[in-house]
Amino acid sequence: MDQIFIFKTNVSAQEQVQKVAALLGSMTLIKQWNFDLEDCDRVLRVVSLNLQPALIENLLRQEGIDCEHMEYQL
Repeated sequence: MDQIFIFKTNVSAQEQVQKVAALLGSMTLIKQWNFDLEDCDRVLRVVSLNLQPALIENLLRQEGIDCEHMEYQL
């Protein structure tokens, strides 16, 4: 079953989006991802099969990108 994770980030430039694309694009457990840079939280939305949000947070932080998992209810 797909999981959907929402992250608050500090991504504001296309160069940062490309960095994230390189990181997430190589992960086979991630089915889809996208940014909403118009949102005040610069939301990253990730659809995955079986992934822990902390993994994405840590990956992005290693690249100097602030990333915080946001809890939500459907």
